[in-house]
Amino acid sequence: MNIQQAIQAAVDGVDLDQDQAADAMRSIMSGDATPAQFGAFVTALRMKGETPYEIAGMASVMREVSLHIDTESDMVDTCGTGGSGLNWFNISTASAFVVAGAGVPVAKHGNRAMSGSSGSADVLETLGVDITLGPEGVKNCFAEAGIGFMFAQAFHPAMKFAGPLRPQIGIRTIFNFLGPLTNPAGATR
Repeated sequence: MNIQQAIQAAVDGVDLDQDQAADAMRSIMSGDATPAQFGAFVTALRMKGETPYEIAGMASVMREVSLHIDTESDMVDTCGTGGSGLNWFNISTASAFVVAGAGVPVAKHGNRAMSGSSGSADVLETLGVDITLGPEGVKNCFAEAGIGFMFAQAFHPAMKFAGPLRPQIGIRTIFNFLGPLTNPAGATR
């Protein structure tokens, strides 16, 4: 299914199956979808209501095209969904420090604020953390401190096509759900 067919299906209120959603995501991640098509697709999905199959299909493609970190322990991620539009305190980052301080390894995955006042990357950067580390650097942080931060823009390079468009759309989209589901270290908790 191409992106135009996926847009039409969503506009018509038809749920995509996992493979169709994955095809649409491949168009977005490869840059084949235009900015207008991206906006139309995520808005139509939001209006229709995203299904678990659509979320799973798009998350699978996002994981396929992201950088990965192999870890030796079962990591926890405190990635938030963002997109509330409210200027709330960034609790996901604060909780990552609490969890790591309790001895539980944390693979923190996050981004800059898309709405609201502070994303995880904004908070950590203000604290002097180098948010641009690649897989080896983050792996060293896991080993030394029990916590590492994976900046979404660095670990999901294919998001360069969608990332700048998200704030322009101005609404919560399926991408708010995808962050917590696509941890580059494979965190399952």
